[in-house]
Parts: sequence; structure tokens; C-alpha cells
Amino acid sequence: MATSVWRGMISFGLVSIPIRLYAAAREKRINLHQIHSVCKTRLKQPLYCPHCKRFVDRKEVIKGYEYEKGQYVYIEPEEIKKITPESGRTMEILVFLEEREVDPIYFDSSFLALPDEKADKPYVLLLKALEETNKMGVAEVTMHQREYTVFIRARNHGLTLHTMYYQDEIASVAGYGKNYDIKLRAEEVRLAEQLVESLTSRFKPEAYKDEFQARLKELIDAKLEGKTVAPTPKREKAPVIDMMEALKRSLGEGRRGEGGVGGWASAASQGELRRRPKAKLRKLRKRRQSAALHVSAIHKRQLTGGVMRFAVLPRFGGLVCVCLT
Repeated sequence: MATSVWRGMISFGLVSIPIRLYAAAREKRINLHQIHSVCKTRLKQPLYCPHCKRFVDRKEVIKGYEYEKGQYVYIEPEEIKKITPESGRTMEILVFLEEREVDPIYFDSSFLALPDEKADKPYVLLLKALEETNKMGVAEVTMHQREYTVFIRARNHGLTLHTMYYQDEIASVAGYGKNYDIKLRAEEVRLAEQLVESLTSRFKPEAYKDEFQARLKELIDAKLEGKTVAPTPKREKAPVIDMMEALKRSLGEGRRGEGGVGGWASAASQGELRRRPKAKLRKLRKRRQSAALHVSAIHKRQLTGGVMRFAVLPRFGGLVCVCLT
């Protein structure tokens, strides 16, 4: 049984729901340890006190805030308990919002909420209300020595919570969302829209895997058996010389491919797309843009220790990449 990370109450109006929170997702990856290359011994990182000139045990450790260089205010565990606000025991729903109003960039960690003993009825009551209204609650909860603002929403017949990034935590990058003084030809836009349509598919999370971690496991298994692993073939991409030619070639690749997740549309679906009236295309684009999670593309990129997949969304006059867990 999973270990709960928080236990308390959800409160909305005069209704209180005892719940337990569980982590909704955990990163799965193969951990590589640091090994001394000379003697092949695993290295450790002990806690060392430069004043006492010795290693210290974790039971000797307390918390401290450095207010000046080398000067600290010391904080005891009991003092932390005394200042914990009411939200450490009860998360009160402050307001309800339309789900589509909240940009995904504000979503941080996710948690699953389960009803505690004899709390099924109020739990189902809140769940049903959120499902019927397509709304989600905004509440505050204190855990791990921090007060979080959380979104509470109905998902798969249960309550899911997402901690929120505060506004001052959302990064601002110079040049993002600026007005680009670029003239696009109508034909370029039409071909780009056809390319987007040809790559459109239903979201199937099980179709996306961490290829780097899979290859790393193959490498470890092979080395344990005294074998070697063939290098991953490199896919060469031709430089984009002419935008129109690149779009036409991309659509041509789509006609030779197959549909499905991450695949290209068939020649038949391409023909249907070209025959679709422009009014319907505009209506379809408008409907998609109003969706809470308007995903233009699923993109993967190898980063340190694994392959990350991102949902690419148009936001704030630019593109935002949201990491898919």
C-alpha cells in the first residue's frame, strides 16, 4: 500500500471530508551511482563540520536561516509545529473555477485524494458536483514546511489535486510573446495547418516511452552478460532551405506513412482534409483553442538521464512546453 503524504480535511461550506493524499506520479529512472575509478568503490557524501573538523550524524543536524554571511537564525522542529497554519490540517476550498480558465503552466505536482474512514458520502458529493459543473476548487494546504495553493478537480471518478506555481514563480524571458514582424503567405499557413491536421491524433499516454532509459537498461543487461549494444542510429535532417518546399515534403512523407499516435495521416485522410471547407476548418481551430489543454504537438528531447516528452502549447503569444510525466 502506498504511503500517504498528507492527512487532513477538505472543507467547502459546512461540509468536511476527511482525506489522505498520495503522490499521483513518480519519476521512474535507472540511478547510476558515482564510483571511484581507481578502486571501483561507491563514493559517499557525508556531512562534514569544518569547525569541529569531523563528520557528523544526521541526528545532530538542525535547521538554520542565514541572514548574514556566517550568521544564522536557528529553527527547532517544535517551533515549526507551532507556526503551522490551519491549512496544515484542513484545506478549505476558497473558490471554484472553470477548468479551462487555468493555464497548464500553473500546474506543478499532482496528488490523488482518497476518502478516509466513513467519509465516502461527502467525498462522492464533492466529486459529483465537480463532474456536473466542469469546475475545480482552489484551496490552500500546508505540507512539507510550505503552504501551497492547490487545484482540486474530478478525474477518472476520483479527486485529483495539483499544487500551483505562484505568479512570481512563472519565469519571464525577454522576447517571449513579442509581435513578430513577419509576413506569412496564405499558402504557407494552409500547408502548415494541413501538416498539423495530418499529425493530429487522440492522446494515448501509454504510447509514449522513455527510450533512453530502455536503452540504458539494455546496456546494463548486455554488460552483465559480457555483450555489447549497437549504437542508436542517427536520424539526419536536411537543412530547411525553402519553407514551402519543406512543408510540401513533410506532407508527402505523411501520405506515405500510417496514421496513429505519433504517426502521419494516410493519403485518404489527406484528401479529406483538402476537401474540408475552410469554414469548418476555422470552426475546428476555434474549438480547439478554447480547450483547457490545447496541445499542438508532442515533442521529445533527450535530456540528462532520459528522454523527456513535452506538450507544445500556444500561450501568451508564444509557445510553452509542458513536460509530460
